[in-house]
Amino acid sequence: MKILVTGGAGFIGSALSETLLNQGHSVIVYDNLLRGNKLSKNAMDNCTFVKGDVRDYDLLLESSKGCDVIFHFAAILGVDIVADNPIETMDVETIGMRNVANAAIENGISKILYASTSGIYGHSAIEQAVDEEIIVDPRTSYAMAKRYNEIYLAALYEEKGINSVSLRFFNVYGPKQDNRMVVPRFFEQATSGKDITVFGDGKQTRDFTYIDDTVKACILLMENMKGNEIYNIANENEGCIGDLAHIIKEITESSSTIAYIDAPKNRYDYEVERRVGSSEKLYKFVNFKPSMKVEEGLREIYKANYGVLQNA
Repeated sequence: MKILVTGGAGFIGSALSETLLNQGHSVIVYDNLLRGNKLSKNAMDNCTFVKGDVRDYDLLLESSKGCDVIFHFAAILGVDIVADNPIETMDVETIGMRNVANAAIENGISKILYASTSGIYGHSAIEQAVDEEIIVDPRTSYAMAKRYNEIYLAALYEEKGINSVSLRFFNVYGPKQDNRMVVPRFFEQATSGKDITVFGDGKQTRDFTYIDDTVKACILLMENMKGNEIYNIANENEGCIGDLAHIIKEITESSSTIAYIDAPKNRYDYEVERRVGSSEKLYKFVNFKPSMKVEEGLREIYKANYGVLQNA
């Protein structure tokens, strides 16, 4: 197939694009490169690369001609960056989605897969794993815009018949991720001997989902999708941020101190005490759910980014 990936040079987008290329698909990577380029040289040599902003409709329309599928992953990411730029965050999401939808209509593209977020759940369902039927509770500009786009895609299917999937990612991690996210930040601090800084008491939990599992789920959904659906892509394994810091310190054999500090005020709405997702709906549809154990995934990151483990 011919596939357009917006945000295709980013962390998840590059891993997806490279896998699609390896499977023999023709891939157009569309990215503004504001956060660098995580594509390998081989991927750059074999994809069609377009440098552009998803808010540029004419360029997006031209770039998506002849495509069968659009993966719309372009977004502003990182809690601090999003918190400091709420208007631009929402513009990129809402204008970008409208442009992707209109390009799909104009070019006869029947499938859109959209990178949504577990942040949509907000503080809801604290006492259980969240599934797609739970009432959502978006509290940030980022989460609100993601939820808006989920609803937009549902309307697009009803009115225009374009099939779509909203992918609710749960704390994706893996090699090549930058330090806007907690896992690479902890690795960077640990390997440089700096304090590993944990916000709060470290007891807050997240559901860390490895990049390879995430990409596999995305491609299986692309191959089988129909109608308009929302799927969690979650590991179903709840882990404390404080424990994550200890595991990374052990893996790196670091002399760093784990320092517990107050979270900046602009992160308040992003600081959820507990989050774990259910991938049961995903499993029932494509007979797959993420399974990489967190410590194993962290060791894979260390081997990829820093060399062979000394005590593996």
